[in-house]
Amino acid sequence: MSPHPHDAETAVPSEPSAAERIAGVLTAASSVVVRALGEQHELTTPVSVHGSRLRLRAPLDAPLTVAAAHGPDGLAVVLDLTDIAPVAVRDRVRGRLTLAGRLDLAHLADDGLSVHLRLDVAHAVLSTPYGTTAITGADLAAAAPDPLARYEAGLLTHLADDHRDALTVLTRLLDPALLAARPAVRPLALDRYGLVLRLDHPHGHRDVRLVFPEPARDADEFGHRMHQLLTAAEQELPAARP
Repeated sequence: MSPHPHDAETAVPSEPSAAERIAGVLTAASSVVVRALGEQHELTTPVSVHGSRLRLRAPLDAPLTVAAAHGPDGLAVVLDLTDIAPVAVRDRVRGRLTLAGRLDLAHLADDGLSVHLRLDVAHAVLSTPYGTTAITGADLAAAAPDPLARYEAGLLTHLADDHRDALTVLTRLLDPALLAARPAVRPLALDRYGLVLRLDHPHGHRDVRLVFPEPARDADEFGHRMHQLLTAAEQELPAARP
């Protein structure tokens, strides 16, 4: 999701790169669909990201596991993931991610009933409402993991459910023209660089990014960055990028 163009002259990025965004989607995933052997295999598994190498978990007797274990060079597969906003908004799909690579058996899991599978990513494609971006496995390997990716859903739902007053304050940072239709304001996404708000009104919606003064290094710093945005809002300083 990229509601505004990247500013090449900004020393500190104001939003994640495509590779960082893809790494974040993978890190937060709880299930994937694997296309292989002419079929689709849905796995309920977290994804462990190690550069361009991913770890998945699958049942020991699953056809996918058997095929990956017996292929001489692994198994050619395609992974599909859907990035869905954790907060209820219209059009909750924030992006669709497709990765291609080779799947191999890593090792038996501790329970003896499942295995860890290793996927070496060759390339990936992320499609969002703002466009489609393709990266290579090398791009993914060079991407710094976002420290908020695992906590995003909890932080956003907490903000939406328990701090609606803070969202109202944050709208002071927006261009008043964006609020003319009195949109409902909901938190849509967050990462180390900022918070994205969804402005939803009867005739459509608009996403705007509020950029943190400095990137957050962990979940605790997210609280500090939010405090800085709220302080700026109370002073009506321009910190939003439509």
